This record gives sequence, C-alpha cells and structure tokens, in this order.
Amino acid sequence: MTNQNTQQLRVLAIASGGGHWVQLMRLRASFSGHRVSYATVDASNRGDVASHPFYQIPDANRTQKFRLLLLLMRLAWIVLRVRPNAIVTTGAAPGYLAIRIGKMIGARALFLDSMANAEKLSLSAHLAERHADLLLTQWPHLAKRDGAQFRGSVV
Repeated sequence: MTNQNTQQLRVLAIASGGGHWVQLMRLRASFSGHRVSYATVDASNRGDVASHPFYQIPDANRTQKFRLLLLLMRLAWIVLRVRPNAIVTTGAAPGYLAIRIGKMIGARALFLDSMANAEKLSLSAHLAERHADLLLTQWPHLAKRDGAQFRGSVV
C-alpha cells in the first residue's frame, strides 16, 4: 500500500509455469499500490494479470543449455525494459536468472521457494540464496539462521 511517505515501486513478478505461477498469483495482493509487471512461460496466463504488463519467457532448465541462453537474453531485455526496484519470484530457473540480472541494476530480490520442496530447498533457491535479499521457505524445518527464512506459507 502506498501513502505520502512511500514511493510506488516497479516490481517484476516472475515464475515458471504450473505451481510456481499459482503461488505467485497468491501473492498479488501484496503488490497493491505498485507498478507490477509479470513474466512466465505460459502465454495463457496473461488473462490472470490482464491489467498489468505481461511478458512470456522461454521455458528452460539446467539440461537445456541453448534454451537457458534464450531465457537469459529474454530476461535481460525484460529487466532492462521494466527497470524493477524489486524482483519477486517463486522460482524456478527464470526467477533465479532474473534475480541475477536484476541485482546488476540495483533491484532488491525476494525468492519464495515452492511449497513442493518439503525435504530440501530447490536447486534454484539454493543458487539464489547468495544473491536474493530475502529467501523464504514455506517449511519451518528448512529455515536456517543465515539463509532461508520461514514466515508462513502461501497455501
């Protein structure tokens, strides 16, 4: 929420498809009062955020090197176009890469690991741990004093 003492932020909210996108959509209310742009792999999700800028990104994972390169280039273009003050992601590879690019332009970063990762942090969360300003897990037993924090779940 904005008031006279706060400035409207530019937020890039980004997620892979499926459950990552569903969890990101559950965070929408927390973006109220800010200029939010969304990015995900599935163009059919555009309708979920019709009143906001929407960017489709290539789907890629660590085994698809060429697709990762395409994803990286597309994310660089999006980050430079949006110039976010903050990046919020629920993972996976697109969120991690967006954080890395966003940090280069001074964006703050929040990585919320997927609810599905109940036994250990996801690979993307583990990689983001050194780069995100805040890494949240949705499982209390995965929280660490100097790492992932637990502050509840989005389910």
